[in-house]
Amino acid sequence: MDEKRTMTLNLAAREMEVLEELAKKKELNKTAVLRQALRLYQMVDEKLSRGETLFFEDKITKKKAEVFVL
Repeated sequence: MDEKRTMTLNLAAREMEVLEELAKKKELNKTAVLRQALRLYQMVDEKLSRGETLFFEDKITKKKAEVFVL
């Protein structure tokens, strides 16, 4: 098992509210939400680095929107 490390994270009030809302909605603690966010960001970054494109698609209209990450 990986060694765990501790860090301090300073968030703006709105950022903390978003984190708390996501944690409640997903029935996870805040640490688990942040871990999922990191894994998602890592996956997106890897795919974009390979030249792949990321889209969101509306299930009803099938309209697609490309996601741009800075």
